[in-house]
Amino acid sequence: MLLTDSAETQPNTADLIKDVTEASFMQDVVERSMEVPVIVDFWAPWCGPCKTLGPQLEAEVARAKGRVAMAKVNVDENQMIASQLRVQSIPTVYAFFQGQPVDAFQGAIPQSQIKQFVEKLIQLGGDDGGLGAALEAAETMLDEGAHDDAAETFAAILGEEPENPQAWGGLIRARLAGGDLTAAEDALSQVPAAAANAAPVEAARARLQLARQAESAGPLDDLKARIDADPTDQQARFDYATALHAGGDVEQAIDQLLEAFRRDREWNDGAAKAQLITIFDALKPTDPVAQKGRRRLSSLIFS
Repeated sequence: MLLTDSAETQPNTADLIKDVTEASFMQDVVERSMEVPVIVDFWAPWCGPCKTLGPQLEAEVARAKGRVAMAKVNVDENQMIASQLRVQSIPTVYAFFQGQPVDAFQGAIPQSQIKQFVEKLIQLGGDDGGLGAALEAAETMLDEGAHDDAAETFAAILGEEPENPQAWGGLIRARLAGGDLTAAEDALSQVPAAAANAAPVEAARARLQLARQAESAGPLDDLKARIDADPTDQQARFDYATALHAGGDVEQAIDQLLEAFRRDREWNDGAAKAQLITIFDALKPTDPVAQKGRRRLSSLIFS
């Protein structure tokens, strides 16, 4: 496993979050920022918003597990630093990387924005704690058919980052690959709100929807015979596309739905177009089949 929760690998919070003075600023901020991004929180004991923002910042820094550090500067005791950085009100937060200020904000902000601020610094520092490699490994497992191992790895990633949309999408897809639609639905129901509308989760949701539809699809030969007997039978063509997709013939499924849309775009409240969008959403944005299908659909819409 690429991830671990063992205490031996977790950085000491005291090393990550320090009270910094003018005497230690160079070492604990400027020099430290050559290794990892450092968040500098300018605060004072009498500042009400500081009492809210400080702990929120500390929580995100602790969650980052060594990928960012934090320096707390009491402006009453360190006025020279505050003056040099032109701190005019508190709380004020700076971010240092490679010895230079790279970002800043003033005042208390929502927890979601604090999280985004810290995540941006983590990306700037170029260290994701091995999560990127773990995601890549899990995707490889899934491509190779090792869906149980992939699911285990995605779950481990979520243990580190509970709101990681790539890991949630991967876990749902791994359950689908294993043929366990109930487990896939259960995983989807547990996706936190912060990740629920992210593209990887939406793609997995689309795959799950298609898989449920496929359960009611009839035999391919029977559906094909119905279309041959009556090419205007839109329901047969729709069901045939569903069965083709369930059998892995995605391109032919798209062809049938495009033909259904061409014949009657308003049939069943635009069901053919909606199904096409669902299939496109279930594929990767760079998938040539999806790209070609989107172009063909656009051509039909604007013809």
